Formats: sequence, C-alpha cells, structure tokens
Amino acid sequence: MTSLWLDGAPADTYPPVEPGRWFEHVVVGGGLTGVTTALLLARGGASVALLEARTLGAVATGNTTAKLSLLQGTHLSSIAKKHSEETLRAYVAANREGQQWMLDFCAAEGIDVQREPAFTYAQKPGGTTQVEAELAACRAAGLDARWQDELELPFPTYGAVRVDDQAQFDPVAVLRGLAAAAQRSGAAIFENTRVTGVSGDVVQTEHGAIRAGTVVLATGTPILDRGGFFARLEPMRSYALAFRVPGPIPHGMYLSADAPTRSLRYAPRSDGELLLVGGNGHIVGREPATGSQVDDLVEWTRNHWPAAELTHSWSAQDYSPIDGLPYVGPLVPGSDHILLATGYSKWGMTNGVAAALAISERVFGRRKEWATVLQTWRPRELTGLATAIKANGGVALAMAGGWIRAELHGDGHVPAEGTGRVVRDGLTPVATCTVAGNTKTVSAICPHLFGIVRWNDAEQTWDCPLHGSRFSAEGDVLEGPATHPLTPRD
Repeated sequence: MTSLWLDGAPADTYPPVEPGRWFEHVVVGGGLTGVTTALLLARGGASVALLEARTLGAVATGNTTAKLSLLQGTHLSSIAKKHSEETLRAYVAANREGQQWMLDFCAAEGIDVQREPAFTYAQKPGGTTQVEAELAACRAAGLDARWQDELELPFPTYGAVRVDDQAQFDPVAVLRGLAAAAQRSGAAIFENTRVTGVSGDVVQTEHGAIRAGTVVLATGTPILDRGGFFARLEPMRSYALAFRVPGPIPHGMYLSADAPTRSLRYAPRSDGELLLVGGNGHIVGREPATGSQVDDLVEWTRNHWPAAELTHSWSAQDYSPIDGLPYVGPLVPGSDHILLATGYSKWGMTNGVAAALAISERVFGRRKEWATVLQTWRPRELTGLATAIKANGGVALAMAGGWIRAELHGDGHVPAEGTGRVVRDGLTPVATCTVAGNTKTVSAICPHLFGIVRWNDAEQTWDCPLHGSRFSAEGDVLEGPATHPLTPRD
C-alpha cells in the first residue's frame, strides 16, 4: 500500500546522524510536527537537529488525507461533552493559529493550497442528532458554521454542518517545503536514524549517541515510556483510497458524523482530479481482517461512482487521547528537558502546527495563551477517566488473548503467500509470514510491553494490539512506541 502523496514523488535525501555531536535542541520525528518544530527553533537562532527513523513523512504525514480544517467531523462536540466552553474555544484558537500559520507558510513558499468548505454530514436519519450537536459546538467555539440540507454527493444525506474557507493540500509537498526552509534556517536533518533512548543530555541512536540541551518527541506516540502516555492514548488505524472517476468530482471536504465513517475530498493532479475516499477506522492490531476494510471502501465507492478506477490505497495511524485534547508539553512534570506532542485524534494538520508553535514558544520562555488546555499534565484529564478504563481494559484483553491464541495454534504449516500467523515454538510465540515468496519467522512478542503481534493482511505487517507498535514482515520497526525490532528466529 502506497499513498497518493508518496508515490513516485522525487525527494531530497538526508544522511544518518554522526555520533558525538551536540545540539541545543534535538527533534525526534520527521512528520509535520517535527519538521515545523525544527524550523521554528532554527528560526529562533538555536542549533537544531531533526532525527527521523525512516524518511521524512514516512508515517502519518505522508499517509494523511491532509484536511487543514477547523471543522473536524464530530470532534468539537466530543470535546464539548467533557470540557467547558472556555476549553473548547481555546482548542479551536490553537487550531485556528496552526491553520493560519500553515496557510501563510504555503503562500510564502508558493505551495498549492485549495480553499474549500468543510462538511460534517449525516449518512442516515439517526445521524442528524450528531450533526446538530456538532453545529452547536461549532457555534459555541466561535466558528461561523451553518446548517446545509443538500450536498453535491451521489447518495442520500440528512443534513450537514458547513464551515467555509477551510483548506486542503498535498502534505508531502508541504513537508518538503518545511524541510527546505528548516535547512535554510540552519537546522540539520538526518534520516534513517532511529532514537532508542534518552538519558540526561545523551540521545542514543542506532548509530551512536549525540547530546542535546532539549529533546522534542514528535513521534506520533512518545517512544519513551516515562509519563505512561501509552496508557493515555488509543492507537487508531484508518484507510484511504484514490480513484479516477469520469465526470465531475464533488469539491469540498466531507466527513460523516455516523458510522461507518466516510471521508471525501478531491486531489488535483497534473492529469486531472482524483477522488479520495477514507474511513473504516479501528484500533491497531484488533481487526482480524484488515484487507476487508479496504475492500468495503472500494465496494462502497463503486456503488456511488460505478466507473471508479482505483489508483492508490493506503492507511494511516493516529492516537486518540482519553479526554479528547492533545498532549503538548513536558514528558514528566516539572522538567522541560524532554517535551512531546501527541494525541491529535486524526486532526494533525492543524494540531501538529499548533503543537510546534506551543513547544517552540515554551523553549524560548514564552507561552501561547491557549497552550494551557493542551498541557501534558492537566487536572481536567479526570474527565477522560472512563475512557481510560475502557481503553486499558481492551489492552488487557488483547494481551491475554494474544498469548492464548499463540498457545492454541502450533501445527507448523508454512503460511500461504501474503498471509501470516502466530504459532508456538515450545512455549515461545513466534510470528511466521510469507511475502513475495519468502517465508520469515520472528518473535511474536512486541519488545515494547510484550503484547503478541497480529498479522495485518492489508499491509503485510505485524501489528501489536496493545499500544500500536507496527513491524515489517522482517520484524523491522515501522511506527509506534517500540524502538527495537522483533527478534529474528530460525
């Protein structure tokens, strides 16, 4: 699976880091948050290094649907259920500033942006209540939102919230523009450099250690377990497809309020526009047949655009916080040596920039007025206690179920092409898969917190159902809190 944005686009390459160097600030993670943070810190005159484990944009940023929107499905009404109107307005203020900063950057750099209205719509009569709640939350937050009955979509809808003058873009083009600007400002960028730990001012990487005054973790979910953020986040995976369709494509950005989620936007290309369709999200590692989620989206699209020709399919991972608000600030209370940003609930284009703004201001001894509601250690997080209990109950069940399943299957048969299975070798669970004619066996035990991985048939990866670590068929780390690969087995 390769995203539309990453497919065939030429990219600058950056070397691995050289051990022994020192920087005032080291930013870990080469997505939108990390590169924007590196740019802002470098513009402030600091010496900055950006370390990316793979290549820039390889994870969430290169696989997003890239909606730069203040209307975020039903997210504002979800926040309104748990928090005060003041908190809701501060969250929107953070996103508004992140959105405007990005629009200004794209204008200055000549990066194409499409300004379109955003819609949250009901697919069924029962979804109208959710749409009405979102409209009320938008208005409480100060957004110029209105109700719309009819949409230019080829299927029935039952009302929508509309917010005009939102934006969409090619996220990889934006990321490369940010990286170029960061380099011009003096930031050093390193790829294929996985950070495995931080101790004091020592940042340990797979190529050796460097030193840093401040470390910023912009890694989707923190790769350091101090602070226990893995237990305060739920890892979610969702799917996106690109289609070439005859005739006009709806303009605007659409997201359903009710399930199953359906996200729509168009993407301009040199040879015409493509239709982007997304949805079918689930907790990482707990969906037994991920390929069926992709098939379902294809079938749904062709029901409404019968001549749709699939050109790309991909998926993305994001993390939902227990109280609905991102975490931006110190990894542990009372220390600004290690800062982090996570928990965007699939709205990273605005939240990621807002996080970068908040972190850079904090490093330079200033504060954004709205940053308090995003702080990593907040008393109001008790509003998410029920969500946390439910989420971590699911983790416990996934842990037990994985070990039980491994104990019950051990027939030794080689998996068929494109499939994988967890069996037992003595008392040890092992993961075996066959991809491109090669059969590989690795430990099935996730090195993060010892969950048992499951095969993802859509992407031919091993995914951990506990906290979202993902590994290639060969066991290499792809994303998540894990910093070490699955151990090879003979």
